[in-house]
Amino acid sequence: MKLELGTSIRCADGAMRDLVDVVIDPGSNRVTHVVIRPAQHADDARLVPLSLAVCAEKVGECEISLNCSAADVERFDPVHEYEVLHTGERRSEDPKWDVGVKDIVVSPNYAPSAFGDYAGALDSDATISYDRVPTGEIELRHASSVYSADGHQLGSVDGVVVDDADRLTHLLLERGHLWWKRKVALPTEAISKFDSDMLTLSLTKREFSKADLQ
Repeated sequence: MKLELGTSIRCADGAMRDLVDVVIDPGSNRVTHVVIRPAQHADDARLVPLSLAVCAEKVGECEISLNCSAADVERFDPVHEYEVLHTGERRSEDPKWDVGVKDIVVSPNYAPSAFGDYAGALDSDATISYDRVPTGEIELRHASSVYSADGHQLGSVDGVVVDDADRLTHLLLERGHLWWKRKVALPTEAISKFDSDMLTLSLTKREFSKADLQ
């Protein structure tokens, strides 16, 4: 089953949702969940077990749908969390969850001076937006970076392919720029390290360029 990130997925009641991320257990190479959300509503994203996704062949293509309604999707665990941390504070941790994709915005705090303006940062607040994933698992989104073994960025994640046991068999990699883009399917064996929002290959940039990839 091919899971192309950024595409639409149909619920059992006909409602359409966006397939935005995949969650992987790197120990078993299994895709455990997909992240589903209504279009343009990132805060409403839900962590849906991959077992509820099915593939229907249509004109040689795999159309992904869910064996549950949109209302059922809303009952699954929300993905996004927000926290505002002051200087010296640590993010609250839950042993059931790890941090997947995250974004951090730091806002300096300033004190008024005797001249009526503001000078000197006293401390900073950090607003953290992050995704929760089950402990020990990682999250990949559309455009997560893919690096060679020698540290060169080779492209970005476009999707994944899984077998009937939900094991990851191929990574769909997008290379190039707006006016020249190419998608290749990279065998899982070429991946040496899984991190949230980033993958590292066992191939150097030179080896990758010479590899016979479709």
